[in-house]
This record gives sequence, structure tokens and C-alpha cells, in this order.
Amino acid sequence: MDEFSRVPTRMFFTKGVGSHKEQLRSFEIALRDAGIEKYNLVHVSSILPPRCKIIPKTEGLKELKPGQIVFCVMARCASDEPNRLVAASIGCAIPADPDVYGYLSEHHAFGQNEKEAADYSEDLAASMLASIFAMKEDDSLSWNEQEQQWKLEGKILRTRNETQTFEVKRGGWTTVIACAVLLF
Repeated sequence: MDEFSRVPTRMFFTKGVGSHKEQLRSFEIALRDAGIEKYNLVHVSSILPPRCKIIPKTEGLKELKPGQIVFCVMARCASDEPNRLVAASIGCAIPADPDVYGYLSEHHAFGQNEKEAADYSEDLAASMLASIFAMKEDDSLSWNEQEQQWKLEGKILRTRNETQTFEVKRGGWTTVIACAVLLF
């Protein structure tokens, strides 16, 4: 079986922020802050594989080698506008049934604080997961109430997020990233 037909079995979350006069360097510094600068990152869409175990970042990084091709779901936001608040968040919705796939959501935003961005990314992941069960969205409920209803229906086990925010300083670019790194 080749590398591209295998399903990831583990995953870890990481985040970072970087500032520099050059946008690309600010991104590289954010990757360094997140601990994933030495890998060839391949961005993939937002499926949490069935039975994929979430492990600590320190454990996941031990399995990687410099230059390795690494699959990840990444949220990224950058700006050079002073005082601009930038946010990147990965939301995760884990199904109650471990044999069902879950969802990861990428959220990139300006002007949202950490809680706002985190809540939004979790809500987005939960709504995507609910959609595979044909669970209806109820516009009369807040997102938290709706998510609680979905959990009560026994389809969603839990949600979580990884979020990075930062206020841009004068004189350069700031990039924030949040990632879910997939391992085989």
C-alpha cells in the first residue's frame, strides 16, 4: 500500500505566530513557532479519519524527520496593517461512533479575539459533522445550544480547537497559523 492510500491514525494540533518585514519570513517564523518549519507541508481538506487518535504535539514531533512530506489541515492569516487583529483557528468535531469520520474546520479572520475565533471554528466543525447525520440546524437556537442538542442526540462526542491570534505591530507583517498535523 503506498503512502497516499493509507489513512492517518494519529494527529496533533499546533499553532504559531511570526512577525517580520517580509510576509514570507513572517510565515516561516510562525511555522518555527509552531514547531513544523522543517517539514514539507501538504495542505489537505478537513476530514478527521475514523479512529484517529489525538496525541500531544511533543509526541507527534518525535515521529517526524526534517524534509519529510507531512499532511496537515492549516488555517493561516496575515496582515501588515498596524493594530489589526489576526486569527487562525482549527475546529475539530469528533463523532460519538469511532468508526465514523469527523470534521476539522479551518477559520481565518480579522478582528476576532481568541474566544470568538475558537468558538466559530468549533461551531463550523460541529455543523459539518451534524450534516452527515442529516441533523437539522435550528436557527432559533444559539450555536452552543444547537451543539448541545446534537451531542444529546448522541452523534457528536466532543469538539475542540487550536487557535492563534495576534495584534499586528507597526513595521512589518504578522502571520498566525493553526494546524492539525496528520500522522500514519
